[in-house]
Amino acid sequence: MKFMTTYDLMETARNTNQWFGATARALGSYPAVAMVPSPLFRMVAAWGEVTERTFARMVAKPDWNINTVVGADGRDHIVSVEKCVTRPFGDLIHFKVHGRPQMRRRVMLVAPMSGHYATLLRSTVASLLPDCDVYITDWHNARDIPVSQGKFDIEDYTLYLVDFLKHLGPDTHVIAVCQPAPLALAATAYLAGEDPAAQPRTLTLIGGPIDPDAAATDVTDFGRRVTMGQLEQLVIQRVGFKYAGVGRLVYPGMLQLASFMSMNGDRHTRAFSEQILRAAKGEAGDHDKHNRFYDEYLAVMDMTAEFYLSTVDRVFKRREIARNVFSVDGRKVDIAAITDVAVKTVEGANDDISAPGQCIAALDLLTGLPAHKKASHLEAGAGHYGIFAGKSWRNNIRPLVLEFIDANSGDPQPARAHLKSV
Repeated sequence: MKFMTTYDLMETARNTNQWFGATARALGSYPAVAMVPSPLFRMVAAWGEVTERTFARMVAKPDWNINTVVGADGRDHIVSVEKCVTRPFGDLIHFKVHGRPQMRRRVMLVAPMSGHYATLLRSTVASLLPDCDVYITDWHNARDIPVSQGKFDIEDYTLYLVDFLKHLGPDTHVIAVCQPAPLALAATAYLAGEDPAAQPRTLTLIGGPIDPDAAATDVTDFGRRVTMGQLEQLVIQRVGFKYAGVGRLVYPGMLQLASFMSMNGDRHTRAFSEQILRAAKGEAGDHDKHNRFYDEYLAVMDMTAEFYLSTVDRVFKRREIARNVFSVDGRKVDIAAITDVAVKTVEGANDDISAPGQCIAALDLLTGLPAHKKASHLEAGAGHYGIFAGKSWRNNIRPLVLEFIDANSGDPQPARAHLKSV
């Protein structure tokens, strides 16, 4: 699999399907065919419209589309996205709300690097903006990063989080969603040992695999069945000639998307069939429910091979975080060294990706943290997506997280002056 031709063949297939869709849409939309009293051409055009959009968005990075937020004064304030720290594999970005007084809560969202862009947390950001000063990790697509920039594995990811936290200062509240939860915990422990003053005030871990063996899911079962050698041979590819990262070993986002789609194949097939019928009837809209969801879901990014493989090996197979034997840059990271940072875990009772028990395992590792600085929440009826972006997040979890932040904020202090972006 590790040949550029394999990657280029996959991209060729995607591009060809996009072209088929565009062609069918054009042929079915000619005014001349409207004279034929048959729904066939309308269905062809509808199929083409849905197919073209489906394959086109697989290689497009979604926009944040967060333009304004209502302030406490009742006015709409313009929101701009600004880079605070720039790095080859990811940036720390800030949602600057213009004309609004400095907010007391400063939140850093740690977005997953699991095949989707950070915009997967768009609704999470939008829900926090009225009450918080929001920053987020914006990871780059590995296919666009030249080989000359070197490697990027879970240790590098952890050190990126350390740098971002040092930049923001100690009056920061971290919310890590899904995949980065173990590494956000490790980054906090790293700071506890190396630079205690730079630790965040609170750490909220949402649906993350701190201990994958605490509860079995399809993800953990797959991790047990497949050897590292099989995984490397089956899914790792070299970026093709179309992108700046040509030659870089990656886990392609489209392979990840294929695995996502296969988990709920019947549901996705039905969703696209119904969308084609709606398009044929003229009932589909550019921003209807289907397109809003799939514009984000189908937009995938490649991960560096070393990040993907080290995640599977060290987090899932060897359980280095769960056993508290993780090391970064040759230094042992002791989670018990965290003694001042309040930690809260959030799990969904119906989460089939990071099942209940996996995330709350973090609290048992925090042997140096007083009990009153530990908290957990299990959301009844919530799946994986719902605990950070769905109705459960909006109605129940978000208020609890903000209460947890406020309860552990201490005396409000003026924000530290930001360092110049690197």
